[in-house]
Amino acid sequence: MRGFTKGIATLGLLALGWALAQPGSQIVIGLQAEPTTLDVAQLSDYNSSRTAMGMYEGLVRFADGSTDIEPGLAESWEVSDDGLTYTFHLREGVTFHDGTPVNAEAVEFSFLRQIDPEHPYHDTGEFPYAEFTLGNIETIEVVDDMTVRITLGETFAPFLANLAMHAAAIVSPTAVMEHGRDFSENPVGAGPYRFVSWRRGVEVVLERNPDYWRGAPQVERLIFRPIIEDQARLAALEAGEIDLAVNLPPDDLPRLRDDARFTFAEQAGMHTWYVVFNVTKEPFDDARVRQAVAHAVDRDAIVQAILGGTGVLAKNFLPPVVWGYTEDVTEYPYDPERARELLAEAGYPNGFEVEFWVPESGSGMQQPVAMGTVIQDFLSRVGIRVTIQQFEWGTYLDRVIVPVENAASVPAMFEMSWIGDNGDPDNFLYILLSGDQFPNNGFNLGYYDDDEVDELLRRARTSLDEAERLALYEEAQRLIMADLPVMPVDHETQTVVMRSSIQGFVPHPTGVFRFEKVEVTNP
Repeated sequence: MRGFTKGIATLGLLALGWALAQPGSQIVIGLQAEPTTLDVAQLSDYNSSRTAMGMYEGLVRFADGSTDIEPGLAESWEVSDDGLTYTFHLREGVTFHDGTPVNAEAVEFSFLRQIDPEHPYHDTGEFPYAEFTLGNIETIEVVDDMTVRITLGETFAPFLANLAMHAAAIVSPTAVMEHGRDFSENPVGAGPYRFVSWRRGVEVVLERNPDYWRGAPQVERLIFRPIIEDQARLAALEAGEIDLAVNLPPDDLPRLRDDARFTFAEQAGMHTWYVVFNVTKEPFDDARVRQAVAHAVDRDAIVQAILGGTGVLAKNFLPPVVWGYTEDVTEYPYDPERARELLAEAGYPNGFEVEFWVPESGSGMQQPVAMGTVIQDFLSRVGIRVTIQQFEWGTYLDRVIVPVENAASVPAMFEMSWIGDNGDPDNFLYILLSGDQFPNNGFNLGYYDDDEVDELLRRARTSLDEAERLALYEEAQRLIMADLPVMPVDHETQTVVMRSSIQGFVPHPTGVFRFEKVEVTNP
């Protein structure tokens, strides 16, 4: 065995003297949309993750402000020389919010519930990340009460990073057994906050976990409120009805920066906003049509005029902050004449009609209606006649995340965004564009399937040689951007606006909210 041990101590947070918890303190967070679930194994969007993740803990986790791996419920671990076997040693004395122990059996239950169709509680949910996050697991062995051994079917370079993702968080088996499919509305984890209530369309309330192993959070209560309209979210912030908000109208941000009542927290995100082409449908089964759309849309104008500097123009599908990014790819400058030429070559000299689906708001979607309307206008100038259909976010996800056998029900063109989960290129390129990752295995929503790209992405995720992985991912990006199964528009800069009384909030690259080190100076 090649052993590397990390973080045997509990990080010494209590010894470092966290401030005392603040009685009666609370933070009200304005969400873009209603959470779709609070079951950590079923999360698939920002709003749900931002609400739920504070209730859960995994074997490992991402460090504050980065995607570096640090201990979580596992205080140490070893990896075999062949990279196939991971042995985790759990932290003693940790309990779930219902008082039951966090042990090796809970780890086994949490993982097998998702990946074993024969598991007695597999029917308690739909697990969209299970195959991507945990699907390479061959066996899970409970060595003893506090030791669990996981063996993979093949080497998998991002495995530890995947274990820090939400789908690998550990849930209370007792709570799942008690509530079944209703666990989503009765969530129990081992995180810094615990569930109080969920009034759909109104709010989700969490309270601090006084027994959290890292030390009880300072802020007593978190309240998450869905406010779909950006202007309404802005009005609520300025009226003092909420304390923290994201995705406010870009035109209003300069004014808020000059208002002493508010402070900003910003970070380049692992984010891409893009248009998906359903490549199983005409005319988007032809790469020339997809390329024509990209040349027809002035994406830089969208970034400048609509997003107001809260995003950067996407030259590639992979965000620049993710390692492996390259700009050695085909680019698509605004060129309506070239768009018309490509349409004529593809047999559409007079353009065509297409339905374009747009959510009202949603996870990382920035200004989806405004952006969709501008895209519609640009396409009309080259003869592509676009009809926009709008949907509420939860309904939208249900309609676009469907198995390939139902591909005919998915429109030829629709908006989407993705925020990286673990800082690895695999989490963008494989899960979103591999032919292995059609729903419900992953999120290749346009059903793109290219043998050469698939082979590159498979090899890259199973290699333990980082230089080899880099070369494979660079080649995959070149092929993808030449074929253009998706049209990347921008990479969002995370911009969080909050009341100046909130201290210590730092955005995380994965986009989740962490409040355990936050305090309110004037509760």
